[in-house]
Amino acid sequence: MSENTFTGYQQQARQFAVYPNEHRLTYPTLGLNGEAGEVAEKVKKVIRDNDGVVTPEVKESLQKELGDVLWYLSQVSSDLGIDLDDVANGNIAKLTDRANRNAIKGSGDDR
Repeated sequence: MSENTFTGYQQQARQFAVYPNEHRLTYPTLGLNGEAGEVAEKVKKVIRDNDGVVTPEVKESLQKELGDVLWYLSQVSSDLGIDLDDVANGNIAKLTDRANRNAIKGSGDDR
């Protein structure tokens, strides 16, 4: 990867976005959901089959699935015209604000 930033990743990952333009938001959003589900399934099986112990093989498999999650997240962001660096920085700012207000726990987007 040429840049060690989310934006650099996003720019490079875009070259692999091969899906119908008329579904440019729906397709990667569905893919993101599917890949996140695959991560959840693997973690569920770690609990069921291995007493919650993540083996090196499972860790490697999860890393690959997380890469797929990142790719789809990148495409959703790109299709919305949102820079991934802005997504990441905005999230850190939101979490920092919550921590400063002692509002990390709880629920709701606007807490």
